[in-house]
Amino acid sequence: MDFEYCVPFDLKFGRGKADHIGEEISRHGRRPLIVTGKSSAKTGLLEKVEGQLEALGMEYHVFDKVSKNPLTTTVEEGAETARSSGCDCILALGGGSPMDASKGIALMACNPGEDIRGIMMDGFGGRRLTALPIVAVPTTCGTGSECNGTAILSDPVTKDKKGIRDNVLIPRCSVVDPSLMETMPPETLSAVTFDALCHSMESYLSPRSNPVTEPTSLTCMATLSKYIVRVNDDIYDEEALDAVTLASSLVGSAFYASSLIAPHGLEHPLSGLRDMVHGRGLAALTPVIFRHSCMCSAPKFSIVSKLLGGNDETDCARQVEMLLGRIGLDVYLSDEGFCEDDIPWLVDNAFRVSKARIEDNPKVFGREEIAEIYREAM
Repeated sequence: MDFEYCVPFDLKFGRGKADHIGEEISRHGRRPLIVTGKSSAKTGLLEKVEGQLEALGMEYHVFDKVSKNPLTTTVEEGAETARSSGCDCILALGGGSPMDASKGIALMACNPGEDIRGIMMDGFGGRRLTALPIVAVPTTCGTGSECNGTAILSDPVTKDKKGIRDNVLIPRCSVVDPSLMETMPPETLSAVTFDALCHSMESYLSPRSNPVTEPTSLTCMATLSKYIVRVNDDIYDEEALDAVTLASSLVGSAFYASSLIAPHGLEHPLSGLRDMVHGRGLAALTPVIFRHSCMCSAPKFSIVSKLLGGNDETDCARQVEMLLGRIGLDVYLSDEGFCEDDIPWLVDNAFRVSKARIEDNPKVFGREEIAEIYREAM
């Protein structure tokens, strides 16, 4: 047995916790940059947070330019805004995209001479870089980004979508209030909850899983399997929403330590090229990848299948397909504008940005099999 585990996160969980966001951010700075998308203003959350900060006499600046797949150019602009506004901390408000963008902004605000694209492709290179402290307030229950140090960014020029990761990017505090999730439209809810389920399945199936991450992955998988349909049927089912939200957060720490596998690895080229919703790409790919992989880790795939209501490894992919149908997430890549001509680029890019995820899959795919997976997902 040989492994490492270091995921220090401070989680404040429960309904009503959003009433204390201002207090939490005040512990880490006096002038936050609020990083968000446009939806936080529409739901009233941004106004609520602004009121809390103003009541505490805190100045702040709002940066609301984050898109569904956060861009390196947005990170650079946000970092410049943080520096020019004199911000000393980051408040990430929204789904996984604002949280990932916040991590990039926090890093680049403290390291203006660095190249975010170089870090994205090559890592920190052994350097110890600093970052502004982050308080994360998720409004979707899928990414788990609030409990780890990973940020997934896209380069609009090359279409590369890849993660940066380091413990310096782990939020100093995460305020997770399930009631904030109730504003999600159905199409968002289905995509993010399946993303969370994939995090639990993939982190469990990863050969890098360990005695710390595996129980978390299994517990979260069981919880998500039990409640994912219920919460998609009724987002106001508090028992289901609270359970799914907590599982989504906790499994974020597990996959950070154990890594993810081919479904996430082969999805990143999709949303990098076409800016598609991440969870929809996972829905198209996961059953196909599981069908190709299940015999290479049969005991674990059998456990996954049973948690989803199946019998053994042979019907694991079918159980995923049935679940996707029940939450309205039947997706084919052709629905998202992909065609046969895209496959060579997708294969090349998968090996460029996701080589580690390919190598960590229970079955290590070659180029021809990856091409066939994309083809079957069409």
